[in-house]
Amino acid sequence: MPDIETYRALLPALATTGGMLIGISTPYRRIGLLHQKHRDYFGVDDPDVLVVAGASQQFNPTLDSSVIERARASDPEAARAEWDAEFRSDIGALLDDQTIEAAIDYGRPLELPPRGGYTFYRAFCDASGGVGADSYTLAVGHKEGKHFVIDLVRGTGGKFDPDIVTQEYAALLREYRAFQVTGDSYAAQWVAGAWRKAGIGYFKSELPKSQLYLECLPLFARGLVRLPNHPRLLRELRLLERHTHRSGRDTVDHGRSGHDDHANVACGLLRKMSNHLGYDLFNGCVD
Repeated sequence: MPDIETYRALLPALATTGGMLIGISTPYRRIGLLHQKHRDYFGVDDPDVLVVAGASQQFNPTLDSSVIERARASDPEAARAEWDAEFRSDIGALLDDQTIEAAIDYGRPLELPPRGGYTFYRAFCDASGGVGADSYTLAVGHKEGKHFVIDLVRGTGGKFDPDIVTQEYAALLREYRAFQVTGDSYAAQWVAGAWRKAGIGYFKSELPKSQLYLECLPLFARGLVRLPNHPRLLRELRLLERHTHRSGRDTVDHGRSGHDDHANVACGLLRKMSNHLGYDLFNGCVD
């Protein structure tokens, strides 16, 4: 995770200078460096690590109580994190590390080349306009025995021409004899036109991104998913957040300032493959 990697990168310099590392943050999910330090050291008499936690008004008694009460009324869970320094109980990881690790095929190359014979490939994309921080991503996969295999995941980020990237992805799909691609609910009209121009049929997903994630859970839970050891994909999967709302409805998305473009196409493809093959997500059978 980025916070843990940053922390590890700082340690050699601190070991050289004998300096002190001070971190200040609002708690959020029960994951990452802040949660680890709080879990392991809060209330513990340790000579090297001191964890201090408290409500905002304990550190700044001049804060207006009416502002805090309005925040509580608007969103109690968010207020407990922002003002009371409590980790949120309504946000959890969609997939735990053990489940993700079980799905990774470490013995394969990052991308599996297309096979001959009767292997039938499917594809899923998450388009981007070539500006901003989002990537234009594509995943290709197939079913092998009882497993759903993600053969490759590619992403193009930064500033780029989306029409050119679409043409490059279309050429890649033709290598896999995949002449259709499903996309997420990205609304820009150019997406379907660009894929048709490149000779690939484009179909908009019937499910929103959040539902795609939720419907993939049984596949992961039953050990039916095979993923490449793709660092960005795996990082995005680990950081997906499952929010339980007061209505009882669950939604899934990336965290604050995060991205899920690679996770989106992988999970969208898994759901597409299982749905097309008649896989019963709850009973685990294929028609």
